[in-house]
Amino acid sequence: MQKLALIILFLVALSNSFGQSKNSPLQISHLTGDFYVYRTFHDYNGTMISANAMYLVTDKGVVLFDAPWDKSQFQPLLDTIKAKHNKDVVMLFATHSHEDRAGGLEFYRKKGIKTYTIKLTDDILKNKNEPRAVFVIPNDSIFKVGQYSFEVYYPGKGHAPDNIVAWFAKEKVLYGGCFIKSADAKDLGYLGDADVAEWKKSIKKVKSKFKSPKYIITGHDEWKNTESLNHTLKLVDEYLAQKSSGKGTKK
Repeated sequence: MQKLALIILFLVALSNSFGQSKNSPLQISHLTGDFYVYRTFHDYNGTMISANAMYLVTDKGVVLFDAPWDKSQFQPLLDTIKAKHNKDVVMLFATHSHEDRAGGLEFYRKKGIKTYTIKLTDDILKNKNEPRAVFVIPNDSIFKVGQYSFEVYYPGKGHAPDNIVAWFAKEKVLYGGCFIKSADAKDLGYLGDADVAEWKKSIKKVKSKFKSPKYIITGHDEWKNTESLNHTLKLVDEYLAQKSSGKGTKK
């Protein structure tokens, strides 16, 4: 009886650690195959904002695309991945220099995980005297990890001057980070480091280069609607039209 009780407690703990509760600070969703989207939360100006990121399970270990926005979830993410997949995280790519993407570089580096950014991101972090990745990669790089290949690509300025995306050609998965807004987004959100005119050009590059994605992971909010890239372009066009008319936009 005691053994049965212990098993039940373990299963409950395991279920909670996978972040299936809508109130959990770490929520993990299966995307397709060995791809998983995870969500954490951060208090931004008094409002809890979600941040989406992704990980890929390979024969050689797990690859993270962006760190949790919530620092308290840095270690629980590693623990949950280990419990769920019996594999260690071996690589982390930060898709730009903002805290919701690059905030975990130092923590994961100290765990022996290889960390990566492009030079633009590295320069920004260096100028801000913030922790940097160990490896600085070219703007357009191909990686092969275990049985998977993917491309890390810098399309140009947009949400941030250094935003990159990741593309998995075989699986048609486009990881956009904050470069791509949710299809539910009403505006472009934080524009403190954005170049909206260049964002339009950059979106068109991504649409031309990576055809017909089956899955598009956005940086925040709902990510399951694959119209998110087109919707981001629409929001950019609306912003530029309002700006040119002198009407201004939402903050």
